[in-house]
Amino acid sequence: MLRLGAPLILSQLALMGIGVTDSIMLGWYSVEALAAGVLGHTVFFVIFIVGAGFGMAVMPLVASAIARDETKEIRRVTRMGIWLSIAYSIAVLPLFIFSEFLLVMIRQPAELAHSASRYLVIVGFAIIPALIIQVLKSYLTAQELVKFALATSILGFIVNIPLNYVLIFGKFGVSELGVEGSAIASVLVNSFMASCLCIYASLKLSKQALFQRIWRPDWPSMGAVARLGLPISVTSLAETGLFSASTLMMGWLGTVAVAAHGIALSITSLTFVIHVGLSSAATIQVGQAFGAHRLDELKRSVIMASIASGLVVLGTVILFLCIPEFLVSLFVDPKVPELNQILIYGSMLLLMSALFSTVDAAQVMALGILRGIHDTSVPMFMAVVSYWLIGIPVAYWLSFTLGWEGIGVWAGLALGLACAAFGLIIRFFILYRKLRARAD
Repeated sequence: MLRLGAPLILSQLALMGIGVTDSIMLGWYSVEALAAGVLGHTVFFVIFIVGAGFGMAVMPLVASAIARDETKEIRRVTRMGIWLSIAYSIAVLPLFIFSEFLLVMIRQPAELAHSASRYLVIVGFAIIPALIIQVLKSYLTAQELVKFALATSILGFIVNIPLNYVLIFGKFGVSELGVEGSAIASVLVNSFMASCLCIYASLKLSKQALFQRIWRPDWPSMGAVARLGLPISVTSLAETGLFSASTLMMGWLGTVAVAAHGIALSITSLTFVIHVGLSSAATIQVGQAFGAHRLDELKRSVIMASIASGLVVLGTVILFLCIPEFLVSLFVDPKVPELNQILIYGSMLLLMSALFSTVDAAQVMALGILRGIHDTSVPMFMAVVSYWLIGIPVAYWLSFTLGWEGIGVWAGLALGLACAAFGLIIRFFILYRKLRARAD
């Protein structure tokens, strides 16, 4: 679990570090640019995560095909994952192009909507390479080839820093582009990483001939990816939509609130991706054990992943409770007039995140385990109910009816995640008992 999970965690951290770098540099550029970047990145991530469901579906399908020694199936499901990802990318491009109109429709301040749309019109073209990265990472990870993906993510993180610096602040003869510079950097970095993974996959796994006659469709494999991927997409949309809706509600509370929210969310996300990496490792190990009908091995994988995730939660809670103000201060220029307000607001939100990080880790781990046994439809309904019928209404009620403002929004997040975690864990125990009963 650790041998497979550690590179995945580091890769996720490097990818998340790209977004954190964007937030830090935009925060040092101006509070307005930070708020626009946070809002724009939130919209981009929601659209991305829906399309990423096809790439995520490739991982358990390839893992199970490996256990059954079906080499052709490995190639076919990966190709169709790429097909579906590209088709989705083309379909959603208008959402980026007309983003200003859409943001105004959902009651975002006109000036903030205009700035965020300038970011989205450019960064929308990063959706194609970003989704191809997701498919290829799943393809390689399911075959436990994670080191190059890790190296690519780290290299992308490193390249992103000088690109952001030059394009945002206008250095070395380049025009000062602000939030648009950050978007251009994202397009370039994602295209670079996708190209690296394509070259590596074609050379390292040449016998699988992944890109040979890639234009040929395989409708049964496409159907398998779509059937498993669409529920994953809806589940991911429900979860990210929960956080995105919270960002929109924070936008109603003002620029300082949304900037503090973005900072706290960036910090929390850095720890959350550790659980995402462990969850992906669990998906692979559970998927291989499930495909080979080795239930004892499946059980051991679940236990080890849960213990590892629990230890990370413990460290995260201690960190957020002890030094919240210091963590928030890393994201803001000490000369900005709103510094004290952002530090106070962001610190309070980090204290709240110590509460929901536990249930957030539990639900993402349960989702990864269930995907390993190809169970995605019921978790999708559980997620929709927990996040949108419980989490969002409670967040709105606490924030605007009871007047808890940002604290109320994050309390609603915690409740929605807790309901999802409880339901998904129960779901796994039910399915595991059925698998045991069939084996016996």
